[in-house]
Amino acid sequence: MTTIAILGAGRVSANLATKLLEAGHRVTVGTRGGVDNWAGPPITLAGMEQAARDSEIVVNATPGEGSVERLAALRDALDGKILIDLTNATGRDDEGRPSGLLYTDRSLAEHIQQALPGTRVVKTLNTMLFSVMTAPGSLSSPLTAFLSGNDAEAKATVWGLLADLGWADEWIEDLGDITTARGTEALMLLVPSIVRNHGLKPFALTISSVR
Repeated sequence: MTTIAILGAGRVSANLATKLLEAGHRVTVGTRGGVDNWAGPPITLAGMEQAARDSEIVVNATPGEGSVERLAALRDALDGKILIDLTNATGRDDEGRPSGLLYTDRSLAEHIQQALPGTRVVKTLNTMLFSVMTAPGSLSSPLTAFLSGNDAEAKATVWGLLADLGWADEWIEDLGDITTARGTEALMLLVPSIVRNHGLKPFALTISSVR
């Protein structure tokens, strides 16, 4: 059993908390205030700093546009921890869809790693609709969950958590160090066109190769 804190209390958090609890992990949801519309299972709630301090692994499921500042404020609590970053930092168009990357020099994940030098940041699961994160077998073809991070041991730990969420080994692609998150974050620029053509249905961006 691993102690896991999920920062944020939206749909992504509820979805992940349900599956991680089923897998036998102890899960705490960290919030900055009360939770009025929690859609997940009965869960332990705590302030973000306390949740991070008391857990072995922390998941960033807060809005990407404010993640660097929010996580930097938790620097001491996150020191030595594995931080799984699921988010994308994009602007929004009039309909709320991604319109452009907020960070054009480096990825959001790189900015988080720079702000948290004592934390092992791993980027993953940011190339799909939230419901697919815990149900990769629900789509019509095999998917890809990408991993980016500087620490090989941290990535191996996250790989194991992906397995608990239903991801087969052959569906997981280790891209390399944290700079490789630039590519997966940029894939979000395809989302408005995908949604326009197919509607807001569960989807994931993946790779396929000849067998």
